[in-house]
Amino acid sequence: NLHQRKRLVQAILDGASQIAVPAFVSSLCICIVFVPVWFITGAARSLFTPLALSVIFAMLTSYLLSRTLVPTLVHYLLESEVEMYGGVEQQGLKHAHGQNKIWVWRIHEAFNRQFEKFRTFYGGFLAWALANRVMVLSVFALFVVASCVLFPAVGQDFFPSVDAGQIRLHVRGAPGTRLEQSEGNFARVEAYIRTQIPANEIDTVIDNIGIPNSGINMSLSDGSQISPADGEILISLKENHHPTGGYIKNLRKQLPRQFPELGFWFQAADIATQILNFGLPAPIDVQVLGPRANREENLKIAQELRGEIAGIPGAADVHIHQVMKTPDLRVDVDRTMANQLGITQQTAASDLLISLSSSGQVSPNYWLDPQRGVQYTVSVMTPQYKIDSINSLQNTPMVTRNGVPQLLGNMATISRGVSPTNITHYNIVPTLDIQANVQDADLGSVAKGIDAKIAAIKPRLPKGTTITVRGQVESMNSSFRALAVGIIGAVVLVYLLMVVNFQSWLDPMIILMALPGAIAGILWMLFATHTTISVPSLMGSIMCIGVATANSILMITFANDYRKEHDANAHDAALAAGLTRLRPVIMTALAMILGMLPMSLGLGEGGEQNAPLGRAVIGGLGVATFYTLFFVPLVYSALRKQPPHRPVEPELMEA
Repeated sequence: NLHQRKRLVQAILDGASQIAVPAFVSSLCICIVFVPVWFITGAARSLFTPLALSVIFAMLTSYLLSRTLVPTLVHYLLESEVEMYGGVEQQGLKHAHGQNKIWVWRIHEAFNRQFEKFRTFYGGFLAWALANRVMVLSVFALFVVASCVLFPAVGQDFFPSVDAGQIRLHVRGAPGTRLEQSEGNFARVEAYIRTQIPANEIDTVIDNIGIPNSGINMSLSDGSQISPADGEILISLKENHHPTGGYIKNLRKQLPRQFPELGFWFQAADIATQILNFGLPAPIDVQVLGPRANREENLKIAQELRGEIAGIPGAADVHIHQVMKTPDLRVDVDRTMANQLGITQQTAASDLLISLSSSGQVSPNYWLDPQRGVQYTVSVMTPQYKIDSINSLQNTPMVTRNGVPQLLGNMATISRGVSPTNITHYNIVPTLDIQANVQDADLGSVAKGIDAKIAAIKPRLPKGTTITVRGQVESMNSSFRALAVGIIGAVVLVYLLMVVNFQSWLDPMIILMALPGAIAGILWMLFATHTTISVPSLMGSIMCIGVATANSILMITFANDYRKEHDANAHDAALAAGLTRLRPVIMTALAMILGMLPMSLGLGEGGEQNAPLGRAVIGGLGVATFYTLFFVPLVYSALRKQPPHRPVEPELMEA
């Protein structure tokens, strides 16, 4: 408006009135597109709901400020500038007063000259595109269709992996391994790890071997440590270390070769992935559920499925969580003989448990310190070094009813056998869990391969047995489905809102023509940067959709107003809208792209988690802006044959 030689106050009023409605509708559209965040399930919803709320409140606040504070500041700050610039322009820059402001205006004018050249070039190219509308529209449509081919190649992850500078390695020995032997195994493994990771990068190494004595500690663990044969090696790296994923990949390859008698798999070390796994040791958990009668058949199916999953590209650390055959000693009490000696089955079991596992297993006893008021557990048991053979076990004394002690061997026989180390249930049904990690692939592709393997095995399942995929995969699929429904619903809601504003079903459809370009740009950016589709990248897509829709609204609103004021056709209105709205559309897109650039680089601790969001915004908005400046005007000129019609009451016409 200032370029039209209007006075400053009039230019402010005209500028504010021209974009009042489109700015309001654009702000509402950006707020509405964040509605899908409330459709996310699980922990991801808690992570991204604050982001959606901050954007919504920021947009509403910025709209209010743009209607009040910004026009006031324009009048206050530009009044002296406009007067000074007018004087300088008339007097040929002869006054020394305000030299700094003069240089500012010189830079401004230099930029404007370059921008006008670019605007002229854009106008010529847009005019050529309008003249060759069918060919150009076909090229734009083919680009979008071709970009959709990238969708399978991009891959899917619930959340991007984060380099937390920590390694969590689980080591499992042979079933029945004693704690002393496990300690020696861990010492050898730890010594080898120190040869693979430079000493100047290792901060701390902690070994957790066996199962905790306290039931409280067991309830807070993930359940991966089930016996003295199991343990974890926790490695914390120093700052400026090499990528943790590289060390994990190398150890995953070398450790089974160096220690074939041991089992190895890596677990999530960062808190975000642990939460997303919902306490499971791995992101993929294939559960074979069935009644106890099918236990042997289910075990064979689980072992077969483990082999099939291990052959899927990208699947790593595939193992069965349960250890079904652990050596044990079975004590069979002859009840008739025991009854003659005055011993019941319960007494025999209790005395044996006290000897082997302490009195705390049967009858906990406590001592209260009268001075400090601290309560201590008092337990009594036979020293382990005294029970070093089956003969020693048979000499365990039993308490009889008449007080005469008897030996366990006088009433029981001891034999060797096997039994499960751990038994797990899901809704009371016994389970076998095949757990797997992902390496050099995305979670979605590995999950699809697992689904194919499960589908091939399902016809052979015994009656009552089912197979279910749980873990992070289950949460990812449910969240993505909910987000897809939410995004579609948000787009429909935005469309209906614009229908009410424009009083037209066609104009909102034209405005949404920039969204296919945004989707194509997002796919190309994610593909080029080797970034998968995840919750953060979908959040960036939502932001991109909102900004692209806002820019298209400005374009179509000006075209409709131009047609009404100048009685022009759709071709001329589209060309004028492109030339006039070129600057605000580019400024809006560039501001968003530059603001997201630091985030897209993934710098800093945990920067990998939000990098997909910035990359999705940059890629989608870059292509969507191009579509807004070319594709939207072309579609407008093709579809807007009839002039914009605003129904007016006859009474108003007579007035």
